[in-house]
Amino acid sequence: MKKIAEKYRLHFRNNKFLISLGIALIFLTISIFVNYFASQYATEKASNSVTDIILSNTQPWDVGPAFLYGPLIFWFFIFIVCLLNPQKFPFVLKCTAIFIIIRSIFMSLTHLGPFPTQDPLELGNVVQRFVAGPGADLFFSSHTGMPFLMALIFWKNKYIRLLSLVASLFFGVIVLLGHYHYSIDVLAAFFITYSIFHIAVRLFPKDKEIFDSKPISF
Repeated sequence: MKKIAEKYRLHFRNNKFLISLGIALIFLTISIFVNYFASQYATEKASNSVTDIILSNTQPWDVGPAFLYGPLIFWFFIFIVCLLNPQKFPFVLKCTAIFIIIRSIFMSLTHLGPFPTQDPLELGNVVQRFVAGPGADLFFSSHTGMPFLMALIFWKNKYIRLLSLVASLFFGVIVLLGHYHYSIDVLAAFFITYSIFHIAVRLFPKDKEIFDSKPISF
């Protein structure tokens, strides 16, 4: 606890760090609002569903709990990692914000309806709306892309990298089993997320430098 307290004293006395963290939080808040309106727009304008090489040839599985609560467990773990290593927060938050904004743009461009045989989710409570969205915010899969983004961000730590890669693949399979996403949503997530990470590195080189300045400790 003393080491953690010392980390916070060191960083929270640094005005540059506080400014960067404040900007990251503002950026993240804006991205969440953008995502909300983009999701509502995509759902409102959703057209018919289309056939899919995987979904059209499989039956939906009951994977609702894994789909809803799996990401929450994963993000709780990432939050704890950053909480114990506060210098990681600005870059992680800014990468996440860019991911959300770029995904919001993508989901606003094409308005495919959800696949008709998806495993039903009783949307309505806060958890379901936060994790699953309103229903037609399909392209591209954040369940797949977000963990992959964390794998790229924490690439130098083999344990977090491996966990994030496994989570990305696991959630990719889950959304396909439940027919919550089309195959292209899952496959495209890896390529787009890779580009998003490198955009973030170019936009926030100082935050990336601070992120890499010290190894992760627990």
